[in-house]
Amino acid sequence: MACDVPILHKEPDVLTVCKPASVPVHPCGQYRKNTVVGILQAEHGLAPLFPVHRLDRLVSGLLIIARNATKADSFRQEIEAGLVKKQYIAKVVGEFPEDEIIVDAHIDYNAREGRSTAEVRDSTKGKVASTKFTRISSNGTHSIVLCEPVTGRTHQIRVHLQSSGHPIANDMLYISEQTVDRSINGSTADRSACISDASLTSNFGEKVPKDYQENSNEDFRIDPMCTNCPNLAPKGYDTDEEGLWLHCMRYSGPGWTYECPYPDWAKL
Repeated sequence: MACDVPILHKEPDVLTVCKPASVPVHPCGQYRKNTVVGILQAEHGLAPLFPVHRLDRLVSGLLIIARNATKADSFRQEIEAGLVKKQYIAKVVGEFPEDEIIVDAHIDYNAREGRSTAEVRDSTKGKVASTKFTRISSNGTHSIVLCEPVTGRTHQIRVHLQSSGHPIANDMLYISEQTVDRSINGSTADRSACISDASLTSNFGEKVPKDYQENSNEDFRIDPMCTNCPNLAPKGYDTDEEGLWLHCMRYSGPGWTYECPYPDWAKL
């Protein structure tokens, strides 16, 4: 979080920045002011700000921010109409195939575990998702891949790369066979943001782990999913949660295109 938030383009109604991989877009989980929006307001006096899209905390790259509600609504309408194209780049394990690959696999997101799974195309589980992948370069050990998501599901690119056999090379959530039970070990900013965006409510009727019961009052049970519960100390993040080798490179729509420079890790 020592990185700056570089401003790429500053227009009367649109601002684009290059988001660092360590900072969430807006307040969520344990983050209040150390967010892209908070930093831009504090260091550049830019307000109000309306993020047009979201990037996970661990993802870097282009972030488009409208500077008024009217422009934000215009972007929203174009996105909902399917007129906006998104391009990411990722550094993946192995030698990615030369031919273009399209992955059509439903995405089923588990909020309690904070991860998604790819389901078969005709599955009734999850939501329809499609991503196009094209290899840019490879050194045999790793490949740089252009990722073009047609839909926008939680962790879509990460899960579809995993299902293709070429997960993001430092994505320990999807490259490892063992999954941490995040309902016991606390909440990450990524999961908190997803829960916040979906406006999910907590279920206080569930059994609370013993170590959380010790922090609770007689008439109040701490929800392990909530990082704001009284007496619940903020939790840190595992060393596995470094910045992902996933970078938002370009957004384009009717009559406009915004781009972000390549990250250093994209050079093989």
